[in-house]
Amino acid sequence: MPTFKYNAVDNLGKKVKDSIDADSAADATEKIRELGYFPTSVKEAKSGKSKKAGASAGKPKKKGAITIGGVSAKQLNTFTRQLSTLINADVPIVRSLGILESQMKPGRLKNSLDAIVTDIEEGTSLSDAMAKHKKAFSKIYVNTLKAGEIGGMLDEILNRLADFLEKMDRLKKKIISSLVYPVSVMVMAGAIISGIMMFIIPNFVKMFADMEIEGGLPAITQMVVAASNFMVNSWYILFGVPFVMFVMMKIGTKIKKIKYYMDLMAFKIPVFGLIINKSVVSSFCRTLATLSTAGVPILEALVNTRDATKNEVMICAITGIYESVREGGTIEEPLKKSKVTDAIVINMVAVGEETGELDKMLVKVADNMDTEIDALVESMTSLIEPLMMAGLGGAIGFIVIAMFMPMIKMMNSLA
Repeated sequence: MPTFKYNAVDNLGKKVKDSIDADSAADATEKIRELGYFPTSVKEAKSGKSKKAGASAGKPKKKGAITIGGVSAKQLNTFTRQLSTLINADVPIVRSLGILESQMKPGRLKNSLDAIVTDIEEGTSLSDAMAKHKKAFSKIYVNTLKAGEIGGMLDEILNRLADFLEKMDRLKKKIISSLVYPVSVMVMAGAIISGIMMFIIPNFVKMFADMEIEGGLPAITQMVVAASNFMVNSWYILFGVPFVMFVMMKIGTKIKKIKYYMDLMAFKIPVFGLIINKSVVSSFCRTLATLSTAGVPILEALVNTRDATKNEVMICAITGIYESVREGGTIEEPLKKSKVTDAIVINMVAVGEETGELDKMLVKVADNMDTEIDALVESMTSLIEPLMMAGLGGAIGFIVIAMFMPMIKMMNSLA
């Protein structure tokens, strides 16, 4: 009987690493669950080098292309959808992977598939083979696939995974598009105003020095001249401060407590904060629903969802939900205490728990959130352009008036 090494989570949320004898990976997973653990990784222990050498002796190992980074969302979506179609057509898994690998361009996913095919031919399951390639397949992807293998509905799970990945990618693009436009307009406005202050205003200052203006320069002009002098003489501060702030924010994201407050503050930014909040809640609901629908136990699904979440406020909320469910409680109460979402979402989740259709309700919540995000992005885009133009026009108008005030004052004194 083969031995399987496994990583799991116990009822207290602590990680467990051990081995167990079983007939197959599915049998090992079942035995681990009977011990009261929630398996996150189950791999067959190799008996020795000879087996691996013998299995791969007749097949020369391909030399993969040198790759940097991970796999794009579009590439992974396409692969998942195509693999689902091939398996649904009763094409053997090894051949399906071989077909997809042969038509791919050189890259990380192609290299990973080549190694996965070799592992499957040696007796490893698809999910366990994919688990070795963390930069290509996420933990959620692997665990959802594992649930599909155990339940005997791999093609259906792959199809759901493809839907999930496409919707998550669409949500990500919405958030990026909502931020790119205002940031680009602000950068352009800042560049224009900085150019005026650093290269045009100094010429006016030289001209004012040659003019005899009774009572000196007006207060508004002195303000603009002082700002211009500061920018010309201390330009390194002007460019250094944003750089230092960027570095500090990057460092802050590595420290959990600081990142928690940064994420909490992000939720409170007008309009943008609401978009970020709804996107985080939508992502949580859709991920948990996908895992639950695939047959992943609720506690294990919550652990995987928490691991996939990058927002610390949401991570704390999911931890509270995990503790409540582990003790026999509901998702509703800790979600309400976290204050991470509004009453409508909490009530929809409560109804889902009461009717036993939590996964369906979570999908509805995620769809509603996505619709609201669309509306917010559209309204923000329509409002931000006139506001930005008004702000830029007002700033340039203020500078122009400040520069012409001394001339008007001098002409009035001559008259």
